Amino acid sequence: MRVFRVFAIVSLAILATALFAAATSRSATAQVAPALSHQPPAFLIGHSSSLNWAGYSSYAGDGTFTDVKGSWTQPTGTCSRKTTYSSFWVGLDGYNSSTVEQLGTEADCSGGKPSYYAWWEIYPSPSNSIRGFTVTPGVTYTAEVKYLGGGSFALSLSGGGHSFSTTQTLANPALSSAEWIAEAPSMCAGSCRVLPLTNFGKAHFSGSSANGAAINNSAWQFDPLTMVTNGGTVKASTGPLTASGTAFDVTWAHS
Repeated sequence: MRVFRVFAIVSLAILATALFAAATSRSATAQVAPALSHQPPAFLIGHSSSLNWAGYSSYAGDGTFTDVKGSWTQPTGTCSRKTTYSSFWVGLDGYNSSTVEQLGTEADCSGGKPSYYAWWEIYPSPSNSIRGFTVTPGVTYTAEVKYLGGGSFALSLSGGGHSFSTTQTLANPALSSAEWIAEAPSMCAGSCRVLPLTNFGKAHFSGSSANGAAINNSAWQFDPLTMVTNGGTVKASTGPLTASGTAFDVTWAHS
């Protein structure tokens, strides 16, 4: 009887351990949200407003930009009952072209709770979430997109003790702009609609450079972008550049 009791206890312990491991695995998987498609490129209204972007874009003719780099302090998502989304990234193209090469972080809200994750995208291909890369509010993340030639791009992201890099290809990239952006992602199924913007408070961008030069370098034009609704309500405003031309803030105003 004692042997049977010991065997039963051991069996129950093994079963409990297995169930705990399975639950932990499911929980860990659930914490990595599926990456949104950050498409299409900017819905521009003139040169200074956009339905989905806030931040800065430097732009010129095709073939001008081969490297973009920048850092941002990950904002905290303040959540209500609404499901909302916000992305923070650096990238090449998308301002005056139909492709984007980009990577960044997310602050989304669902069920009153925020979720954070990192992602990369070579649009028009879908986004890819970066598994195993923890995104934490208050931590500064640094991203770079570099054109290697022959349609090949090196994308890298680091911060909070984590690092990620990948090399991807895209035929005939425009290389006509560089961006440092807070975005309201879009949902596209036939047509595209801009999703509600998470209340992220303020996003601080720093160390921003294109081809190793400041955003406002005299070799190209640059625009600050204000995110607005179709009716003109400001959703996120972009502050002025610092004296170095490499840092600025984006402030949330409306979902």
